[in-house]
Amino acid sequence: MKNSLAILAVALAMAPAHAAYPDRPIKLIVPWGAGGDTDVIYRTFQQDFQKRLGGTVVVANVGGASGTKGAKEAKDSPPDGYTIFAVHDSIHSTYYTGVADVNWTDFQPICLVTATPSILTAAPKTPWKDAKAMLADAKAKPGTVTVGATLGSTSHFFPAMVEKAAGVKFKYVSYEGTAARMNALLGSHIDLAESNLTQKGKADAGQMKFLAIATEKRMAEIPNVPTLKELGIDVEYAVNRGLVAPKGTPPDVMAKLGAACAGAATNPAFAEQMKKHGTIVHYLDAKGYTAFLKKNDAVNKQLAKELGLLKR
Repeated sequence: MKNSLAILAVALAMAPAHAAYPDRPIKLIVPWGAGGDTDVIYRTFQQDFQKRLGGTVVVANVGGASGTKGAKEAKDSPPDGYTIFAVHDSIHSTYYTGVADVNWTDFQPICLVTATPSILTAAPKTPWKDAKAMLADAKAKPGTVTVGATLGSTSHFFPAMVEKAAGVKFKYVSYEGTAARMNALLGSHIDLAESNLTQKGKADAGQMKFLAIATEKRMAEIPNVPTLKELGIDVEYAVNRGLVAPKGTPPDVMAKLGAACAGAATNPAFAEQMKKHGTIVHYLDAKGYTAFLKKNDAVNKQLAKELGLLKR
C-alpha cells in the first residue's frame, strides 16, 4: 500500500502543471493602443476564441516604442500558454530597421488570422482630388508632403515603398499607433497616412480621401478607388495579423491554442465581422504560418535594404 502511495505521489509530482490548461485567465498582448485596427480585430476574435479554448482571454494593450514594448513583454513572459501575442508585420520591420531587438524567431507561431490591404489616404484639407495630383505635387516639391507613420512599422514601410516606386520624397511625422495617426489625419495635421477599409465611413463622409489601394485589383467595397498598380506604382501591401506564443510553450498547450484559433478564424461569422473592418480572413495553421513568417521576414529584410533602412 505504501509503495502504491509513493508511486502515486511521484506520478502527481511529475504531472505537467498545464494539465488543466487553461485554469486561469490568458493574457493576449496587443502591442498598440485601444481603438486601433489590431485591437479591434482581436477584441472581435477574442469572443469566440476563448469559448473554444475553454477559458478567459483578456486583451491587454501594451503600447509604446513602435509596438516593441508589447513584443518584449510577450517574449520575456513564461512559456506556459498564459501569455500570447497579437503580432503583425511590424515584428519584421522594426527588427531590421533597428527599432527593436525582438524578431519572430523569438516566438512559436500559433496561427495566421487576417490580412488587411493598405490604402494611401489623404487628409480632408489637402488640395488633391486624386493620387496623380498628389504625386505631381510631391515630385514638384520634394520633402514637403507629410506622412504620418509609426516609424519602423508597417505604416512606415507602406508609404516608403510608394515613395521609392513613384520616385518621390515624403517627410515623415512620427505617431505611436493607428488611433493617433488617424486623429492627426482627420485634423489635417499631416497630409498622408496608411489606412484601410475600416475608415470607409469617414472617407465617404469627406473626412479623409482614399487615393489608391495596394491590391492587385480594385475592391468591390470601393470601386472608384484605383489600385497603385493602375497608376504605374508597382506596390501591393497588406498588414498580416496572427498569434504567437513565447518560445518553449509546451506542445499540448500549443495544440489547444491552435485548435481554438482554427475554429474561431474559420467561423463564417468572424469573416462577416472582418469584412466590416476592411479585413480578409487569411487563416494558416502553425506549420503554414511558420513558413509564411519565414518568407515574410525575408521580404521585409529586403524591403528595409532597398529603402535604405536596414540596420541588421
